[in-house]
Amino acid sequence: MDRLDEFEKYRQRMNDRINEVDHLGIKRFFNLDTRAYDSGALDAKTKELLGLVASMVLRCNDCIDYHIMQCVDVGWSDEALYDAFNVALVVGGSIVIPHLRHAVETLDLCRKRQKPA
Repeated sequence: MDRLDEFEKYRQRMNDRINEVDHLGIKRFFNLDTRAYDSGALDAKTKELLGLVASMVLRCNDCIDYHIMQCVDVGWSDEALYDAFNVALVVGGSIVIPHLRHAVETLDLCRKRQKPA
């Protein structure tokens, strides 16, 4: 089990727990967050890349993990993701470097998962 497996397990467990709270405002926000990545004027694939860049600039490693996993699932190449990492670095500055390290490791873990055993 790698850190992405642990992340997914924790995320699911806590999302289930939050859902049990049954708070209308929280439910509305979660729905808004989910719907923001639906295809519209921009396709869902592009929106995931935007979410990744925003997450890196905001320095949220959980969000970075989530969006890299989504970006890999929808077919972004490593080269495209490296370009997105670069945009986040330029916009966010050197404080993003630790999160760039995290993002590169996450991408490596995602690609390792894709290789046949």
